[in-house]
Amino acid sequence: GALLYSHLQHKVRSAEALAQKYKQQQEALSAQLQVVYEHRARLERSLQKERGEHKKTKEDFLVYKLEAQEALNKEKQDSMNRYGALSSQHKILKNQHDDVKKQLLDLQLQHNSLRLEHRKSLESHSQKLAQLQQERDSEVSTLQDTVFKLREESKLLRKAHLEVHSQLLSAQAQMEEFRQLKEALQKMPGLR
Repeated sequence: GALLYSHLQHKVRSAEALAQKYKQQQEALSAQLQVVYEHRARLERSLQKERGEHKKTKEDFLVYKLEAQEALNKEKQDSMNRYGALSSQHKILKNQHDDVKKQLLDLQLQHNSLRLEHRKSLESHSQKLAQLQQERDSEVSTLQDTVFKLREESKLLRKAHLEVHSQLLSAQAQMEEFRQLKEALQKMPGLR
């Protein structure tokens, strides 16, 4: 019984020591658990704060996204309007370009036609000028021959005029001589 009692006491002391050890461990674990709970509470508060900030950031992002979408839509509409205006202006300029190109082709054709007419006219004028020069040369030659003949005729006429004048003077002298003779005859009484 004493051995059993001693053994039981030893067991009780061992159990108490073990219980004390477990109690210390429990206290340590409780302290650690308290630290964990406090850490968890801080983490939950931080998480709540993060969630609040995340919600605010999300709302801000949604507002920014909505504003950006509206700005993008407005810019897209402005771009479409500008594109429409530029497209209309491009069509107008293209039509003007086509008209100017057509006018240029017409003017080039007209220029070529006028150049051909000018060349023909120039050739015709050159031919007419050559013909006129030839006719003028021929006429000048004819006129020179005529002048030469007229000069010769003038010389002959002067010579004939001198001869006629000489004959006239001779006839006048003869007439004067005849008149004097007639007067002399009239003065003779026997002839009457």
